[in-house]
Amino acid sequence: MMDIGLLIIRLVIGVLFIGHGAQKLFGWFGGYGLEGTGGWFESIGMKPGVTMALFAGLAEFIGGILFALGLLTPLAGIMIAGTMVMAIVKVHAPNGLWATSNGYEYNLTLLAVAIGTVLMGPGRYAVDPFLF
Repeated sequence: MMDIGLLIIRLVIGVLFIGHGAQKLFGWFGGYGLEGTGGWFESIGMKPGVTMALFAGLAEFIGGILFALGLLTPLAGIMIAGTMVMAIVKVHAPNGLWATSNGYEYNLTLLAVAIGTVLMGPGRYAVDPFLF
């Protein structure tokens, strides 16, 4: 049952990160694309904004794909965790913990899921067990 649980976690979190990356990279799913996201990144002091949006979008998109597949899971977890640390530090930390105040509660949860999955491994229903 643990392997099925890990599969569910990886698929849900991975697909959501694919979507977030696609918002930044391509403007899909109501996102603003590289230019719009880059402009917002500049406004919060992340410069050059478009380059930072590209890096964040790629980390989320590629990290999400890898995480969902259970492929190179430690790398995927680092990519996801890194984007969440940046989101906490640059955006949400000044607002406190709770999501109701635009705090970092949700980002911290995703960070814990990514790190926890890396530490436990992706489970049997993943690509990694067939490679390593």
